[in-house]
Amino acid sequence: MGAAKAVEATQYLTFKLGEEDYALDIGKVREVLDFTAITKVPRTPEFMCGVINLRGSVVPVVDLRLKFAMAVTEKTVNTCIIITEVNVDNETVVLGVLADSVLEVMDLDPSHIEPAPKIGGRLRTDFIKGMGKHADSLLILLDIDRVFSSDDLTLAPQGEPAALEPSVAQAPGR
Repeated sequence: MGAAKAVEATQYLTFKLGEEDYALDIGKVREVLDFTAITKVPRTPEFMCGVINLRGSVVPVVDLRLKFAMAVTEKTVNTCIIITEVNVDNETVVLGVLADSVLEVMDLDPSHIEPAPKIGGRLRTDFIKGMGKHADSLLILLDIDRVFSSDDLTLAPQGEPAALEPSVAQAPGR
């Protein structure tokens, strides 16, 4: 309870993965796109859906549901891609994240944020900033910089055929 950081209210983009509500600090979100065609890249992890062309830049897209050991994201009219900025090894990587749907941008006061749950020593929860209380529901507040390891994003498309132009999304391989 008292472990929540004493800072001003922060805005979060809320979205759904399955039946759960998640949230990202709005400062880490560049934009939200309607689902678009994703080009699969060979020899990437299962959670790496492929890449999209975002105004001339190649941006890797990941399926958070697969990263979190959930079923693959089913494409619907509400499926979208959240374009985020992830810090990896002191470099910013632009990354698309599939979401079942985006809900809203909301202010969340620090007094409504509980620390991430401690679930034994074998389960990793360091990627959860905390649990946000909103109305009668809980939001899982993600620390997007910790969801993916540098190894995860090093496997992001790089060194592939010339069709993949250098971009900010490939920063870890430089």
